[in-house]
Amino acid sequence: MRWTRAAGRGLLVAVLLLVGSVASGVPGDGPRSAGRGPVTLATAGDLTGYLGPLLDDWNRERPAEKVTLVELPDSADETRAQMITDLRSGAGGRFDILNIDVAWTSEFAAAGWIAPLERDRFALDDFLPPVVDTATYEGRLYAVPYVTNAGMLFYREDLLVAEGERPPRTWAELERQARTIAPKYGVGGYAGQFLPYEGLTVNATEAIYSAGGAVLGDEGGRVAVDSAAARSGVAFLGRGVRDGWIPREALTYKEEESRQAFQDGRLLFLRNWPYAWAGASGSDSKVAGRFGAVPLPGPDGPGTSVLGGANLAVSSRTRHAETARDLLAYLTSDAVQRRVLTEGALPPVRAALYEDASLLRRFPYLPALRESVLAARPRPKSPQYEQVSLAVQAVMHDAMAQRQSSEAAVRRLAAELDAIARRG
Repeated sequence: MRWTRAAGRGLLVAVLLLVGSVASGVPGDGPRSAGRGPVTLATAGDLTGYLGPLLDDWNRERPAEKVTLVELPDSADETRAQMITDLRSGAGGRFDILNIDVAWTSEFAAAGWIAPLERDRFALDDFLPPVVDTATYEGRLYAVPYVTNAGMLFYREDLLVAEGERPPRTWAELERQARTIAPKYGVGGYAGQFLPYEGLTVNATEAIYSAGGAVLGDEGGRVAVDSAAARSGVAFLGRGVRDGWIPREALTYKEEESRQAFQDGRLLFLRNWPYAWAGASGSDSKVAGRFGAVPLPGPDGPGTSVLGGANLAVSSRTRHAETARDLLAYLTSDAVQRRVLTEGALPPVRAALYEDASLLRRFPYLPALRESVLAARPRPKSPQYEQVSLAVQAVMHDAMAQRQSSEAAVRRLAAELDAIARRG
């Protein structure tokens, strides 16, 4: 799924990049042919232009194993639909490697569209630990993390300093500052991505996780959302709209609308992905040099973000499995991961890069992002993830729009998720 554009287009690319690989006699049960040869990498649009040079370097070194780039539509839904159509086709399929949103791993693995991978083939011990969990299903590795992401709290440093305040570390501090400081300066208190789409699923899940709750358990086999913790998370966001420290306009925000509101100086706090740093630092930003970013707050301390990003998976029907797996190793190597950050502005999966002095000078938010990623959790794992997400979006938007209480919303969500699990 694609959550960014313009300055944040690197994240879009990361989320929707597609690549290809392994064929199997039984889908998802290993390669039918461990051959070498040309492979196809499909992407939803390399809008930052960083990917082409990476593949050019590969192609110069391996002319007999050339990677062909295929760009799919920008829309995450359209990209996913084209991927699935290709994977379900009776022919061999066009794509060898799939760069899938981290939330799609379980669905694609359960359907047998992607093949399991050998853990020792990749330097997983060098990755940030939480990102590896997004690439597994039922205890097996089905993809290799390529880029990661975690939500962060952007804040107006100048306004907090003027009031003798520090960035909030708890919900209570955020709520108080949003209610009392923001009105003094004629700005909104807090916003996230609250339009009913995947971004709202992420924001709602972060609130539930931060409160100590869960949405699903047992790889989607158990509904876990009907809890006091989940009700607390839902109530926190609903209360913000009811009491006015979340502007009602925020119910129409996706990533870009919320980023624009913050860099136009219309918000005190914003939950967004780190890509928003570049836009807020730009020459046309009204808050350039006057803002900061910290991990999301929770009820009693630091909160829990949802992991974003993309994983590279190998198609179950590729004829050139060895080449495909080598390409995954290449794209997740230390040198290439460095270029993914410096040329594509995408958060890398290798832990050491977050402590590199030269990178810290260029990307000062890396320490806070690392802290956020290390505390983050994957979105609910489910072979029916799309239906799960749609249910969360619909219920959460009603709760925030004050059409349903948090108690009723959680009961309704539990019932809808239970129906989805039974259908699955």
